[in-house]
Amino acid sequence: MKQFNDRVAVVTGAASGIGLALAERFAAEGMKVVLSDVEQGSLAQAEARLKAAGATVLAVPADVSNAADLQMLAAKTVDAFGAVHVLCNNAGVPPVVGPTWELTEADWRWVLGVNLMGVIHGLRAFVHLMLKQDSEGHIVNTASIAGLLSAPWAATYDVAKHGVVTLSESLYRELALTGSKIKVSVLCPAWVKT
Repeated sequence: MKQFNDRVAVVTGAASGIGLALAERFAAEGMKVVLSDVEQGSLAQAEARLKAAGATVLAVPADVSNAADLQMLAAKTVDAFGAVHVLCNNAGVPPVVGPTWELTEADWRWVLGVNLMGVIHGLRAFVHLMLKQDSEGHIVNTASIAGLLSAPWAATYDVAKHGVVTLSESLYRELALTGSKIKVSVLCPAWVKT
């Protein structure tokens, strides 16, 4: 994208860390920013911080592991700002650490539910809206260096983040093949001091 001023960015996991940094940068570029996070107290603080800096902000509490929450986030975004130009599927949780054979079903459901299904839910809720706009747009899916490597004791995280990488690559190719104006990036950070 080349035009950012007065465009709309949606960021999940926006109450802290990489998500908050993305939101602050978008606001600095003059974008309207929709912040979403499951941590409501931190979300309110992030909203106040951006508003104090003069940004146009909408904060929407949502659990990315719940598809209905992402549909609600999309609806509230369109109701407030009429469009979505940048979508950052950034929300994530740390790995459940332990031997793969000892990880419980609940461990897998929690990490995959947020780190992989959260991205899938975000794409299902927003991409069709972005396609209908027929305007320049961008999707950023946050994976991890764990999406490119496989470390011991972190299978839940590695599986989820590998999934986000290949999902992003597939989406990139699908949008390119259909002539869409929407581009896709996958973010693969290593340890980040946030």
